[in-house]
Amino acid sequence: MSLPVPRPGLVIRYGFLWSHERTAEAAKDRPCAIVVAARLVAAGDIRTIVAPITHRPPDDPTASIEIPAATCRSLGLDGGRHWLRLDELNSFAWPGFDLRPIPGRPGRYDYGMLPPRLFQRLRDGILARQKARAGRMVARDRE
Repeated sequence: MSLPVPRPGLVIRYGFLWSHERTAEAAKDRPCAIVVAARLVAAGDIRTIVAPITHRPPDDPTASIEIPAATCRSLGLDGGRHWLRLDELNSFAWPGFDLRPIPGRPGRYDYGMLPPRLFQRLRDGILARQKARAGRMVARDRE
């Protein structure tokens, strides 16, 4: 299977790097939702921004959105609870070095799309955190 076309709302498997990690490689691959996928004409690449999905309940409830169990099932995520983080983002040129195949699904890199209302909540939450300067972005490559 070929790589998916990056688009906002698509959930991919990605080696997400948290802002507190001091290494060049992520400690864990995880599902991440694409928030932005924009083609830059001058560079010719697709700049992509992703938000991580985690099992860890948020310390700050305003920094995450819990994903409904039905959405987790439709995406094929495990049976645990999952949160979309609003305060931690990674940016990279698509497909980057950290796009990963989904375990047990060879050649598949995406889980599917977030429902439109959930994606809107994710987008609005990220914008609000960025406006309040309460979010962190890790650039995974140099432009």
